[in-house]
Order: sequence, then structure tokens, then C-alpha cells
Amino acid sequence: MIKEIVKKNRTYRRFDNSVQITRKEILDWIDCARYCASAKNAQPMKYIVVTERNECAKLYPSLKWAGYLTEWDGPIPEERPTAYILQLLDTSISTNPLCDDGLQLQAITMAAVEEGFGACIFKSFNNATLRTQFNLPEHLQIQYVVALGKPVEEVVIEPISGEDYKYWRTEDQKHHVPKRPLTEIVLP
Repeated sequence: MIKEIVKKNRTYRRFDNSVQITRKEILDWIDCARYCASAKNAQPMKYIVVTERNECAKLYPSLKWAGYLTEWDGPIPEERPTAYILQLLDTSISTNPLCDDGLQLQAITMAAVEEGFGACIFKSFNNATLRTQFNLPEHLQIQYVVALGKPVEEVVIEPISGEDYKYWRTEDQKHHVPKRPLTEIVLP
């Protein structure tokens, strides 16, 4: 059922670095995104797939991990992602992704979850470093970076308490994510 996949489609930040994801698997997930609705049907989103370990290692330092977990610098080497996707906006097609970026990322990450993998979507990254690393032409703008791997952490969905929506991690390394109840998001 789609609702179960959506509930499993959490932000994972710790992965089993011994489990590699193939380029073919990622291309299958991106192929799902091709079928998403697109504003004006312009289809301006493009992707770079990174699966080589040395390229993953070069990309990793450009990411800023878990803003609410201020004492955590990111996963240890054995728990780092084994693949990445860079989502790009081709400004020669459109200068505004409108809703395309989010729709496509949701499709990609849900496809990954269905295969037993997980993802972390980044908006905080060193844009200049990544542009240089991937030799991007001016008309391609990095929208998001998606880290991928086999999750090794448990994510627990909690009811929100008051107005505190910040996620947290307990000593046993469970990642807790508060969610508002349906009665708060659907207006009468």
C-alpha cells in the first residue's frame, strides 16, 4: 500500500557502507521520476548519478548533516552513503522548477524505499565545490543532493508535542521525528 511506503520513506542519515547500490538500480528509480507530473510539462529536471566509492568520498565533505543534531558531524565512515544523486535544474528549459523537484524526489526516494534502501535529501551543501567537482555548465543549477544507502538506523514517528517539531536522537541511536496529527493539518 502506498501509505506504508510513504511512512517508511524517512530521512535516513546512517547507512551500511558495505551494501553498494548499482547505477542500474538508481536509473530505475530516476525512471519513475520521468512519469511524474511536470509544471507546463517542461520537464526541466536532470540528474547526475554517483556510485563510485572514490567519487562518493569526494562528494561527502560538501554536505551539511542534520541541523538539529548540533553535536553530530555526520555518519562515521562505515555508515556513510554508498551512492548519491544530484538533482539539477536545466535553466535553458525553465528558470523555476515550480513543483517538479519535490514530486520527482518523492518518486525517487519511494522507489528506493520499496527496494529496501533509504535516502537523505540535502539542500545544505557546498554548491561551488560540487559545481567544480562535476564540471557543471552555467545552465545547470544544483537543486538538491540525495544521499542513498541501506539504512542502519531506526526512525520513529512520534506525535508532535506542543509546537516542538524538531527531530532528535536518543542514546540508543533511534531517530525520532514528530508529526502533526491529521486534525491539525486539515482545516474545518
